[in-house]
Amino acid sequence: MAFTRATGKHRRPSRVQRGTARAAGVAALAGTGVVGSLAAPALAAEPAAAQTGLTPVVTLGGVVADRVDAQAAAQHEAAREAAEAAARKAAEEAARERAAEEAEKARAEKERAAREAERKRLNTFVSPIPGSYVSTAYQSGGAIWSSGSHTGIDFHAASGTPVQSVGVGTVVEAGWGGAYGNQVVIKMHDGTYTQYAHLSSLAVSVGQEVAAGQQIGVSGATGNVTGAHLHFEARMSADYGSDLDPVAYLRSHGVNI
Repeated sequence: MAFTRATGKHRRPSRVQRGTARAAGVAALAGTGVVGSLAAPALAAEPAAAQTGLTPVVTLGGVVADRVDAQAAAQHEAAREAAEAAARKAAEEAARERAAEEAEKARAEKERAAREAERKRLNTFVSPIPGSYVSTAYQSGGAIWSSGSHTGIDFHAASGTPVQSVGVGTVVEAGWGGAYGNQVVIKMHDGTYTQYAHLSSLAVSVGQEVAAGQQIGVSGATGNVTGAHLHFEARMSADYGSDLDPVAYLRSHGVNI
């Protein structure tokens, strides 16, 4: 015998529909305060939530969500720490670069100052006898000079007056110089030479480095002279006959005489 499946309004309610209706009925009875003895068996007939498998799924989902959140938080923290470490490293590198730049700047400034000091030292010239004056001019004529004229200038100076180098140089002669008496000849840093003659005593020796204003001896009247004074010459070489105008030489180096 064939059976026909109910359709339309005669179709049997689904299990979910039945459960929903039943739950609504229970709620209605609870609201009126009437919960009959039939209600309990009806409710008991429904399977427990734990038996449906829904509770484990919900619980497992919560654990996974917590783990995902924890992992995301850990990743965020790691990223933050990495960013902070990178920022610190960049700041340290920038600080090192600034320190290196400052050190280089200080070194360059120190070298510049040293060069400037050396330039000033080399280019500083003074009078051989400060406060004195020229008593006999360059190329003055007379029989007292073997060449027929004065190859240098004479500075007025009493015997024993300190005589100083006019600039930076190296002593190439120090001792007796015939008609020049006791003399000192200095090769200057620019390659020219200066001579200091008729000294009563010397304060330097050959090979010694001297600075501008350094005492090299004291004036006197040794050699071919008529009285105490300082004979000063500027030369192109250490040899006699290569003389320059001493006044022009000193003035070209900033000495006002």
